[in-house]
Amino acid sequence: MNFLSTLRKRNPLLYWFGWYNIIAGIVCMVLLQLDFVQILGISRWVKPMKFFFSIAIMSWTMGWLMYYLKRQKAVRVCSWLIVISMFVENFIITLQSARETASHFNTSSALNGMLFSIMGLFIVAFTVTVIYITVLYFRQKQFNLPGSYLWGIRLGLVLFIIFSVEGGMMVSRLSHTVGGPDGGPGLPIVNWSTVYGDLRVAHFLGMHALQIMPLAGFYIIKTKRGIIAFAILYGLLVSAMFILALRGVPVFG
Repeated sequence: MNFLSTLRKRNPLLYWFGWYNIIAGIVCMVLLQLDFVQILGISRWVKPMKFFFSIAIMSWTMGWLMYYLKRQKAVRVCSWLIVISMFVENFIITLQSARETASHFNTSSALNGMLFSIMGLFIVAFTVTVIYITVLYFRQKQFNLPGSYLWGIRLGLVLFIIFSVEGGMMVSRLSHTVGGPDGGPGLPIVNWSTVYGDLRVAHFLGMHALQIMPLAGFYIIKTKRGIIAFAILYGLLVSAMFILALRGVPVFG
């Protein structure tokens, strides 16, 4: 509760946007129990639910971390860009689920292809925004923060960007599964394939370095050298999962 009350003061826009996504995710959870229409072998409401909750966590994280930047006018612009881009992304995902069709990699009609392209444009805008925030973090020299925490933030942002861009591999393939079609046997909720390679594993774990690295640098690892070493090891581990997926090997299976 202290985190939330502090976050509300730090970045009200991303604070409330996070709550919007939490509530929307809960609505999707309710729909899971009432509606049994499936897309690619799972409930059509699983995907929007996952994205709503993930974007809520990302929004609150970015709202918390951007507070330390001196260029608060730029932070306000970046906050709006995050809200707009992620709102459009999730709106299209939810719309396509309601239409009983896939949102990602769907070029089966002119409308579906257009919606997928719009999602891509807003994801690019979001990624460029995060890259700009990362540049600000490296250019700013004065921080009233422990060194391990600061470098945890910086390296978390870097890994987040790297494995966000990895999503481009899935777009180029129009698929997240390697060695078989999308869908089929997978882990509960996340539905990562237990039979074929799945590029979403590295994508997910790499992007959540945005939370893991700062938390590790604040609570666990107390030196700059230590957090850099941890980030390198984490990046190598997630990269190994990416390579396994490219070879069609399931990480979990």
